[in-house]
Amino acid sequence: MWTVSHLARHCGLSRSTLLYYESIGLLKPASRSSGNYRRYGDGDLQRLEQICLYRNMGLKLADIRSILGRTGSDAEEVLQRRLLELNSEIEMLRQHQRAILRLIQNKNALGKGKVMTKDKWVAIMKASGFSESDMHRWHVEFEKSAPDDHQQFLEFLHIAQKEVQSIREWSRKQPA
Repeated sequence: MWTVSHLARHCGLSRSTLLYYESIGLLKPASRSSGNYRRYGDGDLQRLEQICLYRNMGLKLADIRSILGRTGSDAEEVLQRRLLELNSEIEMLRQHQRAILRLIQNKNALGKGKVMTKDKWVAIMKASGFSESDMHRWHVEFEKSAPDDHQQFLEFLHIAQKEVQSIREWSRKQPA
């Protein structure tokens, strides 16, 4: 039998994560000790390892619950949807790469004494195939993954501090 702490540690999770999984019904202790401590069995370990595997694939907890509670065909549908999401994210990152390469290749934009502005950056992004929606997602991802760098980049574009703050606040409120 496993205790909460031992099971969590074995799977590389915090104790609070394991308790959260229990609170939302993803995991239930096999039994309780005479002192009312949770005790988990090997089946619970296998289920938690499955949860961890799906989390490492980027699946949402609701999708994991759906997979664990249903048949294989439902699991395939959820995994297919996640695969499409990943393909979309990869394409967006490739667009970021292309935009940065074009910026690097555009010596006029990076030359000494030249000033990069918001308007110039937006023009480069649009020329690279970014739509308004793509640029919004770009800001959301930038804010999520590197908030300090996002701040510096917006300042680099000579955007007024009030607008920088507005862009960052908006980016933090958007779903990832």
